[in-house]
Amino acid sequence: MDVTAAVLVLVLLSFSGPLCPRLVRASPSPSPSPPEPVALTLLACATEKGAVCLDGTPPGYHLQRGSGSGSTSWLIHLEGGAWCSTVERCSDRRMTVLGSSNFMKPIQFAGSGILDSDQHLNPDFYNWNKVYVRYCDGVSFSGDAEGRAQDGSILYFRGLRIYEAVIDELMEKGLAKATQALLTGCSAGGLATLLHCDDFSARFPKEASVKCLADAGFFLNAKDISGETSFRANFDGVVQLQNVREVLYKDCLANKDPTKCFYPAELIKGIHTAVFILNSAYDPSQIRNILVPGSSDPDKSWLSCKDNIKNCNSTQIQILHGFRNEMVNDLKVVQEKEDWGMFIDSCFTHCQALYGISWNSPISPKLGNKTIAKAVGDWYFGRRQGVKYIDCEYPCNPTCSSLLPTPP
Repeated sequence: MDVTAAVLVLVLLSFSGPLCPRLVRASPSPSPSPPEPVALTLLACATEKGAVCLDGTPPGYHLQRGSGSGSTSWLIHLEGGAWCSTVERCSDRRMTVLGSSNFMKPIQFAGSGILDSDQHLNPDFYNWNKVYVRYCDGVSFSGDAEGRAQDGSILYFRGLRIYEAVIDELMEKGLAKATQALLTGCSAGGLATLLHCDDFSARFPKEASVKCLADAGFFLNAKDISGETSFRANFDGVVQLQNVREVLYKDCLANKDPTKCFYPAELIKGIHTAVFILNSAYDPSQIRNILVPGSSDPDKSWLSCKDNIKNCNSTQIQILHGFRNEMVNDLKVVQEKEDWGMFIDSCFTHCQALYGISWNSPISPKLGNKTIAKAVGDWYFGRRQGVKYIDCEYPCNPTCSSLLPTPP
């Protein structure tokens, strides 16, 4: 998502509690031509609860108010950005937007798929209250611990407290009166959506329509091409370093180790709230980090393939098909859940709900002749039953454009 380059001014707007200011970073002067960037709101009082970024700065979010028929509907998006599994990596993140609110700026919702306010581009959610929650804890808004960097300073692993503090403040701002709510997230934020879905839903009365959309967050517990589970070591580090047990399902923990319970294939077995799984079965992020990490490809024979699936040879394509089949197999649980939905395409792309080109455009991926926006809307509003689409194997889908976004 584009971030404005304007110089930021810290403005005292109002109060979210007794003697507790909300700090908002906004552009220094109004822009004459809409749309304007959405200001960053910092939770100044969250620090008293220990809800802080890796470096101890307050967490933040961006809120765009809804209007008309969407004034009591809320969409909460949890930002993604991988994970840090060691003290060294988490320490490095403190000097970036993924570890400190010091680097966060206003952002643009226009052109951002499900966050867009253009009715033509985002017909079902355009006028909802929309919130983009910034990710600065390094473990999908789920940890609760502390560590020490090599320089002796404290590393704050407080993702769970950040999630709770943000939702609590939003409840005070009108979320508690929502008649419709959707929790979403992309990548590490998609995993966070699965981790918090039932907790989010439990905060509302039964008559409210509350669901969750996990985008590009269905990470596989799979072996790489060398036969090793190298990515699992990353999740092992995350789970142990940041103490994520509190957000894992107790039934899973009773029979399996915490790392396995952190994977989506296990999480979806315990979730009771209706969920929509949006994922590519050929997600470049998973191909590069789970299936073919650098350690598994010492002769770099996969470099070109990992960069662009069109460069893969027939042997590599068959291996990718096998990875895709593992995902489809793990998703059989979704087939058995009547109120769930899914859109599993075969495009070489990562995170599709946040990009207008993927979400709803002339070159958006289509399954069952439906764009992602149409499929999600049909599922959320119950316009049709059985919104569960799984694409055929690559390269069967002609709507998979080479212009779709891929991670760097």
